[in-house]
Amino acid sequence: MKKQRSKILAPVISEIDKEVVAKKIAGDIVVSPEPGKTIQKWRNVFKVTQKDLARAIGVTPSVISDYENSRRRNPGIFIINKIAGALINLDEQKGGYIIHEFVSTPDKTTKISSLLGFAEFHKGVSVKEFCKIIDATLVTNLDLVNNKIYGYSIIDAVKAILEFPSAQLLQMYTLTNNKAVIFLGTHRGRSSMIALKASNLKPSLVVFQTPQPLDDLARRISELEGIPVATTKQSTECILERLKKRFKE
Repeated sequence: MKKQRSKILAPVISEIDKEVVAKKIAGDIVVSPEPGKTIQKWRNVFKVTQKDLARAIGVTPSVISDYENSRRRNPGIFIINKIAGALINLDEQKGGYIIHEFVSTPDKTTKISSLLGFAEFHKGVSVKEFCKIIDATLVTNLDLVNNKIYGYSIIDAVKAILEFPSAQLLQMYTLTNNKAVIFLGTHRGRSSMIALKASNLKPSLVVFQTPQPLDDLARRISELEGIPVATTKQSTECILERLKKRFKE
């Protein structure tokens, strides 16, 4: 008899939570130099198709496509607010997991010593391009080199393990959906990949700072979960500097 996997309880999402995330989305689109690409970014982050978003705001899919590809005049604040609200409502219907992810993401004033840096991008960057920036070598899921990344989190792996209980450590991983997560000071990646699998979240890319080959179990988890993994021998200072130079905040 097969064991049933325990269901992950849906997070409790308040009206304030939804409003905060909706304002974040709308504000990001308004200030973006490429509003269409930013709409596309948020649609991808929330895993919503053009068809579903169009239905939710009462337009045809071609209208969403025209906005995203700059074939239509940039949307006004009324449409932007409708888009943001629709993404929130569609995610809430699925359990509100992505809303919860953004609510639990620290802002720039949050003091977490093991979180060395994080950023969000207005436009997606491919796995291949991101690896090139930090001189990392993709070692698993090579067919996913063109997948898009919409930000990154840099975590001191040793500090995270020592300072946080497992539940809080897994909360840190909620920073990583649709982003790259870079683990500094790792050995061969085994414990980080096990914890990541347990969190039931999938970064667009995991990078381990290590001179050693990837652990076999970490490799198997990566392949089973469809998470590309790369390794780099670059120093912490070099990684931080390269990312800062390429993605100016």
